[in-house]
Amino acid sequence: MGLTVPPEETAWLLHHVLGFDAMDEADTAAILAESTRTAEGVLAPLDRIGDQVGARLADGVVTAPPGFAEAFRAYAEAGWVGIAADPAHGGQGIAPVVALAAQEPVSSANMAFGLCPMLTQDAIALLEAHGTPDQQSRLLAPLIEGRWTGTMCLTEPQSGSDLAGVRSRAVPEGDGFRISGQKIFITWGEHGMAQNILHMVLARLPDAPAGSAGISLFAVPKLRADGSANGVSCVSIEHKLGIHASPTCVMAFEGARGELVGAPHRGLPAMFAMMNAARLGVAIQGVAAAERAFRRAADFAAIREQGGAAIIAHPDVRRMLWTMRALALGGRLLALYAAMQPDSARGQMLIPVAKAWCTDAGVEAASLGVQVHGGMGFVEETGAAQILRDARITPIYEGTNGIQGLTLLRRGLLRDQGAAFAALMDDIAAEAPALHGETAAARAAAAWLRGAEPRAAEAGASAFLQITGTLTAAWLCARLLARPDAPAAARSAAGVFRDHLLPRLHAHAASLTAVSPALVDTQAIA
Repeated sequence: MGLTVPPEETAWLLHHVLGFDAMDEADTAAILAESTRTAEGVLAPLDRIGDQVGARLADGVVTAPPGFAEAFRAYAEAGWVGIAADPAHGGQGIAPVVALAAQEPVSSANMAFGLCPMLTQDAIALLEAHGTPDQQSRLLAPLIEGRWTGTMCLTEPQSGSDLAGVRSRAVPEGDGFRISGQKIFITWGEHGMAQNILHMVLARLPDAPAGSAGISLFAVPKLRADGSANGVSCVSIEHKLGIHASPTCVMAFEGARGELVGAPHRGLPAMFAMMNAARLGVAIQGVAAAERAFRRAADFAAIREQGGAAIIAHPDVRRMLWTMRALALGGRLLALYAAMQPDSARGQMLIPVAKAWCTDAGVEAASLGVQVHGGMGFVEETGAAQILRDARITPIYEGTNGIQGLTLLRRGLLRDQGAAFAALMDDIAAEAPALHGETAAARAAAAWLRGAEPRAAEAGASAFLQITGTLTAAWLCARLLARPDAPAAARSAAGVFRDHLLPRLHAHAASLTAVSPALVDTQAIA
């Protein structure tokens, strides 16, 4: 069956469901087909050895698993890292939504590998949005060509997701800055697969005000222009549940030379260009995990006999398999729809929804994949367990899904008095009257949140995110079902979404308003 969604299906969804028309459907399908060939032919064979061997740190040097460096060079030389970058900087200028769709087969084939080019692409997007012309002329070409890779250095031991607590310092020196501090959980922070690594680092200037308003953003290379060390080192790498091949590093910056990106004390708004791109990339990782888990489980179910027939004939097994396929389809539509309008109020509202909804879906589907395999899913040989282990990080990094719920509540609902959300509901109600009951429930949930006490609203934020994601995905599935020329498998999955996943919305709506006192009090939990 393969390990990812057929490229022609995704191309059809983009053009006929989501209304993408910036290029011909045949060209879109060709790009996705080539990405799929690279994923299946080059990256998938490295997935298991990457999980078993993992990244290694010895004598201060991080080494990627066997074959990864060669695969990255091949991937970069084929132009995939710079697929969406501006041609003026050496990129291919492909529409960002197509570039995002092309990440799915990569993550399906080898999620740990895919993180490295994904973050590099996000660093490119940041510099294209906020870099000076001089910075763009010097820093973009090596990233686009894959000679350098990029990282995002936010988290510190004492601050976690609370970036207001960032303590790393940036002291002016000549025409640059000296950066000092420690960052943790830095994905692909060190690896040896490229000539250099450009770290995008949040730090404080000496005159910085307290809180998140005082954070600035700096570009800090591992090596200086003359090739000498720049005071950046990997102190340790984490031993993790999954994505073993991706080194998650503790990075020390000891007077490293860096340059300011964007305005002083405006680092967090600039970093959001990278963070939002990363959140959409992680959403696609969730979709990829769901799709791969489905395909591996379906292949197993077709040959595993029980009760006189292959288990794929049993209704409960079919329930699990079609749920996995429907979760992947709904997530794919939701993430790509959000990616088509990232700078609009609706896009900004839907980015946290896509990140959280799709990654929760990926974990659910991966868990179902283990269940379909039965006892064989609980052992490592079938690979089902690895998909679940790898997928489990996606609801955590790039902002936990609880934080995504709070972001939707505060920025997507309360800040604009619910205007973007109301406009989305109006569009869904006008186009899909069959969803009247669901849009009414979603509007009622939004109204309740706007009038609730702050802690009660926060307790309902995750449920509201699930309502918004489920309804948006169901709306896009309804578009698909209205097309008689829809691919047969996608049509079946959309029907399962409508019949079996959409009803979850009403449970979330009931949960949202039923605020137990235990959720909002401040007593210790015994």
